Amino acid sequence: MEKRSGFRNALEAGVAHILVFCLEYAPRPVADWLGHACAKVLDLAIPRLRRIAGRNLALAYPDRDAAWRRRTADGVFESIGRLLVAFARFPEITKANVAEWIRYEGLEHYLAAKNRGKGVLFATAHLGNWELSAYAHALLTEPMNVVVRPLDNPLIDGIVERRRALSGNKLLSKRDFARSIFQALRANEPVGILVDQNSSAENGAFVPFFGVPACANLTFAKLAARSGAAVIPGFAVWNERERRYVLRFYPEVEITGNAVEDTRRIQVAVEAAIREVPDQWLWIHRRWKTRPEGESSLYD
Repeated sequence: MEKRSGFRNALEAGVAHILVFCLEYAPRPVADWLGHACAKVLDLAIPRLRRIAGRNLALAYPDRDAAWRRRTADGVFESIGRLLVAFARFPEITKANVAEWIRYEGLEHYLAAKNRGKGVLFATAHLGNWELSAYAHALLTEPMNVVVRPLDNPLIDGIVERRRALSGNKLLSKRDFARSIFQALRANEPVGILVDQNSSAENGAFVPFFGVPACANLTFAKLAARSGAAVIPGFAVWNERERRYVLRFYPEVEITGNAVEDTRRIQVAVEAAIREVPDQWLWIHRRWKTRPEGESSLYD
């Protein structure tokens, strides 16, 4: 990894502080506009992100035309803008007003899983507002354990971690998390893990994802099998009519003990949720980067 200078970290953190301050304290309509503007700047400043989105959408939806893919990519950046606003305003979201931001759908699946007494593993993704889903669950029901990857800039990472923990959630670093996860599950606590990212071949297996082999990490499935925890897919997606998010919990994914088969089942559940709101998934990530041996890259 490229060594980052202290000046670069401080400069980036200064910009982040200003942005978060503006999004947090501006009147809500102004904050919404500013969040949209920030996402638009990201789109224009880093054109490779839209190129990646276009390539991913062509792989996943070969039957759709270019205009639909462009509109879907537009939706991705709009979704990022909404996420930024909600994240910046975490300090004002409390038990008293959280319902103005988000509501449940399918909570019975989570409650049934909790009744088993072996903990709950949330299989979630970069869909809708993954930050708000964990934050709000702590206010609506109970705090949870969230597996996170530290950001490259430690100063920005500090900003993000402080906000993530405001509702009572416990953050588990991806660098050393297995023991903490097992402890949480033994205490019948929920643990949230993002499972939709590309994995290296040595840590994953190729399973179908939108009809294209994708390398998915096997760790989640192994944790589920070893702990006996229930696996519940859960995602916070934007509802335009209600002007708030819906935190959807889906039926439990059966775990067989076969890590590859269980990983396939989990990815099927993630894909199904994405297909419901394709313009809210983070298509700008090179999901199909790792390829089977001998196969050429799917990206330029």
